[in-house]
Amino acid sequence: MATAACQKLLELSTKIVGVGRNYAAHAKELGNAVPKEPVLFLKPTSSYLKNGGTIQIPHNESSPHHEVELAVVIGKKARDVPESSAMDYVAGYALALDMTARDLQAAAKSAGLPWSIAKGQDTFTPISSILPKSSVPNPDDLELWIKVDEEIRQKGSTKDMIFKLPFLISHISSLMTLFEGDVILTGTPPGVGPVNEGQRITAGITGLVDVEFNVEKRKRPGSS
Repeated sequence: MATAACQKLLELSTKIVGVGRNYAAHAKELGNAVPKEPVLFLKPTSSYLKNGGTIQIPHNESSPHHEVELAVVIGKKARDVPESSAMDYVAGYALALDMTARDLQAAAKSAGLPWSIAKGQDTFTPISSILPKSSVPNPDDLELWIKVDEEIRQKGSTKDMIFKLPFLISHISSLMTLFEGDVILTGTPPGVGPVNEGQRITAGITGLVDVEFNVEKRKRPGSS
């Protein structure tokens, strides 16, 4: 797919499918068991934030956590896709952050409640421009990194994913139809941590794409 066409795909996106605990070291750092099958959750497309935008900390959250991830962008309708042909459904890739309101997530988990509000708030999916599939010859060996105020926080490789891309696409498409422009967030390497108001985030896929975002506190609804 041509570069210009790739950039318009997010406008067609119907959903963001997050894959949790897809790096063993990250699962362990949060005290979670390494999963035997993918842990999936959904994020709304209203959470997208283009490169250069401002991440907003919810008024009822102290310090959301950054999670740097490889995003896979689907290029055509996918339903019950065999693993052997799964990569034919990929249009491109992007660097994304799965921002997580950890306080809200922990409270929801402890109460046995869903934690959509911890993942799906506005600005909580900062994302780069889309890299055409042809420009990423080996998505299974990409270095992902993120800095907060120039301090390196996360650096890891997609080669350490527990569940690889063909399996994820096949598995997810067996549960829900993936449409053109849909995005799969493929999990985060270890090193997640908080960001605070006034800080600056830079992140990237080494040799391919960089992004940067500022962080501000969102005003309470109704406040001046």
